[in-house]
Amino acid sequence: MKAAHAPMNHFPSENNQLKVAGKSLTEIEKLVGSTPFYVYDKQVIAETIEQLKSALPDEIKLHYAIKANPYPHLVHFMKPLVDGFDVASKKEMLLAIQTGMSTEEISFAGPGKSDDDLTSSIIAGITLHAESINEINRAIAIGKELDIKPNIAIRVNPAFELKSSGMKMAGGSKPFGIDEEVVFELLSALDYQQLNFKGFHIFAGSQNLNPDAIIETHNQTFELAAKLISATPIAIDYVNIGGGLGIPYFPGEKWLDLTEIAKNLSDKASSFKEQYSNVDIVMELGRYLVGKSGLYVCKVLDTKLSRGTQYAVCDGGLHHHLANSGNFGQVLRKNYPVAIANKMDTNLDNFTTVNIVGPLCTPLDILANQVSLPPVSEGDLVAIYQSGAYGASASPKDFLSQPSMSEILI
Repeated sequence: MKAAHAPMNHFPSENNQLKVAGKSLTEIEKLVGSTPFYVYDKQVIAETIEQLKSALPDEIKLHYAIKANPYPHLVHFMKPLVDGFDVASKKEMLLAIQTGMSTEEISFAGPGKSDDDLTSSIIAGITLHAESINEINRAIAIGKELDIKPNIAIRVNPAFELKSSGMKMAGGSKPFGIDEEVVFELLSALDYQQLNFKGFHIFAGSQNLNPDAIIETHNQTFELAAKLISATPIAIDYVNIGGGLGIPYFPGEKWLDLTEIAKNLSDKASSFKEQYSNVDIVMELGRYLVGKSGLYVCKVLDTKLSRGTQYAVCDGGLHHHLANSGNFGQVLRKNYPVAIANKMDTNLDNFTTVNIVGPLCTPLDILANQVSLPPVSEGDLVAIYQSGAYGASASPKDFLSQPSMSEILI
């Protein structure tokens, strides 16, 4: 028996129709004007954040990493639900500022920041998560020209990594952060009169569904944070412990159980705050907060049988949803959860095997490969679950000059 996807019960169905915020996808299509489109559910986002906050210890501040989904209406909606934002570009920074979020709660991470990025960040008063010694020196020089001390935290590339991580961001040689073994010498050499030193960003990896691996990394992160604080000659404001919490995309994966993770974090945070009462603990999450809230929806344009294989060709594809196509870092392509949104109550006995593909002239344009679904017809709506993160903004929308898609938050 093939492994099944985790249940996607957060989107109900009624009268054969998959629904978001009480509306069928057929109605949402008419609302936005056409397919393809992304739809994001406010209630799912709010409930995800509420459940997470109820599980996490009160000592932890929650920041949203805008890179996961920078759709402006969604980011504005997130503002009162989280304690801060992390940005990865000047455009994201300007968006974060315009939500009304305090600049003290906005950080800018990412290698390769331009002088324009640094200048804008210093003027805005947000905190730069410096990825190299050179970046620190450039920020200090620009700050002198502006007569503004830059707010700087050091992103540390720890010696450890987040095991079983979908995307490893630390350990070994990385373009991200300053190597752990270099940071301690840097801390003794920094001229703290030239900057406002804020703290540390320790980000080991993302998209992890292994509680034991996450717990091990949290233990190592707090241990490293304590060493870094002890080596810093001035008081700091915060330690960003990164994120790493994943969501299930592929068959056999399960929703992450936070029970033991939260229990361990509670113990670690409590001990940490006893020793460093004035140092905030920040957890930075993107995908985990918004990933389950989104559906990517496209329409079947054509069906065909090719040498025994049934195909459904849609008006949307990898140019709108690169990650789902398998071309965003997967070694072996696996299917996201998928449904025919206007045939939700079809008897399983009637299901057939079909390949769902997009309109592009490339064999890479795959939405779902050899999936069991109700018989697919022209005009049916295909819905791809788990599409609230790294979807529209992470895709080559202009590839082959196909029509654009829409986004809506309801």
